[in-house]
Parts: sequence; C-alpha cells; structure tokens
Amino acid sequence: MYSYEDRVRAVKLYIKLGKRVRATIRQLGYPTKNALKGWCREFEQRLDLPVGYAGRVPKYSQAQKEAAVEHYLTHDRCIAATMRALGYPGRGTLSAWVREALPESRKAMVGRSAPPRYSEALKHAGVIELCSREKGAQAVAEKLGVCRPTLYNWKNQLLGREAPASMKRHNNSAPAPEREELERQLESLQRDIRQLQLERDLLRKANEILKKGLGVDLQLLTNREKTLLVDALKELYALPKLLAQLELARSSYFYHRARVKVADKYLAVRRSISDIFELNHRCYGYRRLQASLARQCVTISEKVVQRLMRQESLVVSKPKRRRYGSYLGEISPAPENLINRDFHAAAPNEKWLTDITEFQIPAGKVYLSPVIDCFDGLVISWSIGEHPNAELVNTMLDAAIETVADGNARPIVHSDRGAHYRWPGWLSRIGDAKLVRSMSRKGCSPDNAACEGFFGRLKTELFYPRDWKATTIEQFIKEVDFYIRWYNEKRIKLSLGSLSPIEYRESLGFAT
Repeated sequence: MYSYEDRVRAVKLYIKLGKRVRATIRQLGYPTKNALKGWCREFEQRLDLPVGYAGRVPKYSQAQKEAAVEHYLTHDRCIAATMRALGYPGRGTLSAWVREALPESRKAMVGRSAPPRYSEALKHAGVIELCSREKGAQAVAEKLGVCRPTLYNWKNQLLGREAPASMKRHNNSAPAPEREELERQLESLQRDIRQLQLERDLLRKANEILKKGLGVDLQLLTNREKTLLVDALKELYALPKLLAQLELARSSYFYHRARVKVADKYLAVRRSISDIFELNHRCYGYRRLQASLARQCVTISEKVVQRLMRQESLVVSKPKRRRYGSYLGEISPAPENLINRDFHAAAPNEKWLTDITEFQIPAGKVYLSPVIDCFDGLVISWSIGEHPNAELVNTMLDAAIETVADGNARPIVHSDRGAHYRWPGWLSRIGDAKLVRSMSRKGCSPDNAACEGFFGRLKTELFYPRDWKATTIEQFIKEVDFYIRWYNEKRIKLSLGSLSPIEYRESLGFAT
C-alpha cells in the first residue's frame, strides 16, 4: 500500500520526466510499471487521486471463520474433516485461521514429522534375516521394530525386486536339489550384501578422510589416497579384498604406506599455505601463494605449491558472469575515447577509471562505484549504496578530487556511457576540478577492461564463494568496504613485484 503523497509524487515525477517509466521507478524505487500507468490515467481523468484505497469485502464472514475453527478443534483437529463437513474454506485458508486463533499450535500445523532413519547395519541385518528366515516376515519385522513394507523396501533397495524375499527351509519338504539351489542363492545374496557394505564403507571413508563426495569414482583416486583408505578399513576387511576392490597393487600399497610414515618435510609449509589462503579471502592461486611464501623467505617451486594446494583441498572459486547496465541512451554529447584501451600510466593520477557494479543478495541490491588509478590499480575512492543514483557517483568523485586538490594533477576520468556520467552534477564537478572526460564506445566493455577486471576479482574472491543469506545490507556494505581496504593495503599483485598498491607507491617514494 502506498500513501496518497507517495502516489502523487510518483505521478508528478512521471509526467515531469516525459512519462518514462524506467527513469521514474529508478529514482523513486517504486511502484510497478502497471501501477504507475494506472495512477497517471486516473490523475489525468480526475486531476487528482483518491486519498485511500477501497477496502475489499472479505470472502468469509467472522462467524464463518469462528465456526470453522471451532469445528476443527472439536473434531480431532482434522483439516480434511472440517472441509468436508462445512464445505469451506481451502486447506491453506483454514490453516491460517487456526494459526491466528492458536499461535501456540503453529509448529503442529507445519506437517507430519520426517520418517525415522534407520542405520545401514540394521537394514543389512534385516534383509539377511528376511531372506534366511525360519519365521514369517511379520515376525522378522516386529523383531526389528519396523513394518513389513519397510522390510521389503530394504530388500528391494539392496538386492533389487527380482531377488526372492524368502529362502527358508520347509522341514525337508523340498527336494535335495532345490534346497541346494536355495542355499547357493542365499550365499550369493550374502556375498552381494557384503560387497555392497564394502563399497559403502569405502565411499564413506573417502568422504571423511579425503574430503571427496559420496559419488566419487574410487578408481580415479591416486595410489596414495587408496593407501589411506586401506589403512582406515583394514581392521574390518581383509587386506586382499580391499586391494582388489580398489585395484591397488600390493607392492604399491606397501610403498605408499612406508612413504606416509616418513615425516612430512613440507608440514610447516602446508600450514603457512593454509593460513595465507584463509587470511586472504581464499582467493590466492599458486602463483600468489608462492610469492607470499617468498616474502617469508620460503623458496619452493610452483609445482610443489600446486601439489600441496591439491592435497589440502585449497580451491579458488571460479568467476561467474553477470552484468549491470546503466545506459539510458545518448542524453548528452559523449567525449572522445582518450584512453583507447591504453591502461598504462607512467605516474599516479594520470588516468582514472570508474564504473558501477551491482551485487544482488537475498536482503536486497547493493551498488559499488570506485575510481581506479591505472598506474598501479589503487582504488582512489569508492562509494557503496543501495541505489545507483547521482549521489552514489558524485560523492565518489568528490572524494577522488580531494586527493589531488593540492597538486597540479589533472587526470583523465574514463567511464562508460552510463547516464550517471552525463548528469549536470557530474559535469559541473568535472569542470570545476578541470579534469578531462573520456568515454568508452557504446556497448563496448573492453574499452573499460581494467575497471571491469577489478569488479571480476572482487566478485570472484569475495562475493561468489560466500553465502549471503543471513547478511543484512549494512553488514554486506561493511564487508565490501573491508575488502577494498585490504585490496589497497595488503593484497599482493605479481605485476607490482608481489607488493600491494600502497606498498608499491611507498617503495617508489610516492605519498599515500
């Protein structure tokens, strides 16, 4: 519901902007396209809007509502019985009425509880006893504390529907050849069950020890990983059976077993790599990890770093492509592309790049607008907000201008053709600071590739790997702000000699 003032404000702005729906909604943040057009038609016909909305007549009266709740409570709390007896309402409506009348019954209205979970050992024991039973299936089910259908479902899952459910002996009533055939089938089923149990235990240990998924192909594991699985299960199963199941040669097993017992000479390096990886947003690949170790006077090859990362399951998240566009058309003349994809600068404050990127989290949308120096990739200034409006880019530009207010630098400010960089506030600030404007070609993101690359690194290293379901807008803004400060002060860049942008400037004697 929108107030009278909100609707009038929206209609007047809609008319002022030449009845441009998207521009109006972008500035106000509401309403929908159809609602805005409906308000405008009503305003043009009546020269005004109604003060309030007309209330909708409820489908059911209060008496009907109370009668339905009373019938539900007095008839064993059965929703279906109440619906059949009264002929109304629907299941969802009646559930809502009951929750409103009895707040304490909310948990009881969610639905039936989950079916009980039974261990795999109990299932296997039940299937073996079912197939080799001397008593009926009902007696076996009662002994295990389950029902007969559950027992037969276990048999179907483990052995398949074609396997017979009973192989009991009938007091010598069956001929000797038939008994021998049944015994052979029983032995075959028992072997199959033991084989399934072995495969299950191997998959569980692979998930527990090697951090592999339950659907991993055991034959694709390395001999060292297979050796670890054999050592973990050799007390439960015979060694030849484990080696045959994993297709591991006996000599290979004893070789890797001896290697595992030898002290790990990279133990300290493993810990250092894990600490560096975790402290840097889990985004360092093997090259930057090697550079970080070199800064700690630890020299190892890239291949060793790759192998240790693989053994420690240190995986960098892969990038995802998603774009936000702010192009609204040629609303003012565009300057020339002075950068022309030359993103190299001989000194600070020669070439600045800017753009806006969007983050969509469950709590809402957040927008980031930075200014990046082409000299070393330093983020000169940035602003983060919930709306991609003029205030977002103007405050960022003001903060960037303050960094060169005392000097003679007049950097080129390069952007795309978004409307934010053509509004009067942006143009006046550029003119007052005597900065030089430059714009990419229409729909050509490579013309601003260095800025797009910063957004890609930020999202790959911070945004995509994490789950933001429980994060508020304010918390997310703080996380992005913290990342950018870390990016400027601590995140090393191989192109800068394994230094961060601020460390690089300090090494050259530039003030920061």
